[in-house]
Amino acid sequence: MEENEKILLFEKMPIPRAIAKLAIPTILSSLVMVIYNLADTYFVGMLNDPIQNAAVTLAYPVLLAFNAVNNLFGVGTSSMMSRALGRKDYETVRRSSAFGFYCSLLCGLLFSFMCTVLKAPLLTTLGADEATRAATDSYMLWTVTCGAAPSILNVVMAYLVRSEGSSLHASIGTMSGCFLNMILDPIFILPWGLNMGAAGAGLATCLSNCFACGYFFVFLYVKRKTTFVCVDPRKIGLDRAIIMGVCAVGVPASIQNLLNVTGTTILNNFTSVYGADAVASMGIAQKINMVPFQIALGFSQGIMPLVSYTYASGNHRRMKDTILFAIRLMLPAMVAVSVGYYIWAGGLVRLFMDNETIVAYGTRFLRAFCLGQPLIYMDFLAVGVFQALGMGKNAFIFAIMRKIILEIPALFILNYFFPLYGLAYAQPLAELGLAIAAVVMLRNIFKRSQLGAMD
Repeated sequence: MEENEKILLFEKMPIPRAIAKLAIPTILSSLVMVIYNLADTYFVGMLNDPIQNAAVTLAYPVLLAFNAVNNLFGVGTSSMMSRALGRKDYETVRRSSAFGFYCSLLCGLLFSFMCTVLKAPLLTTLGADEATRAATDSYMLWTVTCGAAPSILNVVMAYLVRSEGSSLHASIGTMSGCFLNMILDPIFILPWGLNMGAAGAGLATCLSNCFACGYFFVFLYVKRKTTFVCVDPRKIGLDRAIIMGVCAVGVPASIQNLLNVTGTTILNNFTSVYGADAVASMGIAQKINMVPFQIALGFSQGIMPLVSYTYASGNHRRMKDTILFAIRLMLPAMVAVSVGYYIWAGGLVRLFMDNETIVAYGTRFLRAFCLGQPLIYMDFLAVGVFQALGMGKNAFIFAIMRKIILEIPALFILNYFFPLYGLAYAQPLAELGLAIAAVVMLRNIFKRSQLGAMD
């Protein structure tokens, strides 16, 4: 994209069109990623073996931990790049992108090494027992030991490309890997193919992430004369301002995801006490709930470059209008999805495993999860705005509130008073408190920008 096209997008284009150009590809990318996660669950579920499904669920916190690195160098670097673009400081954009790329590559390799060395205690921490240990280990061999670095690079490079307004190419790169994963899943998982079970799902994921990384490298080579994204090691920005700018947003975002891992691990450990059926049901309900979850996340991430640019360039009115348009568009949509999920919860669970015990558990879990869908959108939007504006402290406060103060204590309390079934209500309760806080903090941002309160 040429420089004048970037200026048109960020400064001149009507807000609905600009948001559509940035957010729609990001949402589609997020949806495709959910679909390929659901494909893992669906094809493993076709084996009708709760142990194989439980293995994918138990390993999920480790894959979720990848997001700690993704957010540190993806969210942190993309926010730094978009704000530098708003100031027309193009050298900082290039140096920031090189810094984020090589740091994420190094962290991916270290992540893989540490998880492999500490495999035995890690499996115990995840809640794997004698029945599920071997299947969980084989799934993690491909997704973590071999797949951590390409999985992290895939997401981080999408953030870097999206930061300068190239949302379509960022989404194509991500979706190309997802589509390949869905093609490979049945071949590697099912008896008529390689019959690898959960391990086959892991191998398909690893190969697909490698393919997506290849797309981004080809894209950057083709666009090398017009893109500000740079992976030249000579451009690594070790300037204090770049490191602090990336970390100010990235570290709180990373901590937030580590807390998500902690919460998911606690949830899985509580659930595993009730057996493989309960674990598999909880995993299926979580994966189904990821569809609106990722729509909300994708939309908030999609508008981040526009919010960052307008804030850094001093166009606060356009920044506010962007945020308000996002609320008015997405909040009613999330309410509608939540109602649909509640009504058809049983049928949705049955799509993944036609087992009466699984369906009974999963229906109750999914109905609890869906109550938080409209609320979580406000949480994601607020955090996205904080990250876009470089307000890492605010994002960190939200992370602490969400997990340490609200959700994790709720897991202990609800499981004590309402064993197993109460666990799924911890997230909606936490999101209710955060939604209220989100409205208050967004109003304060508008007031500090001398724009008045929310309309």
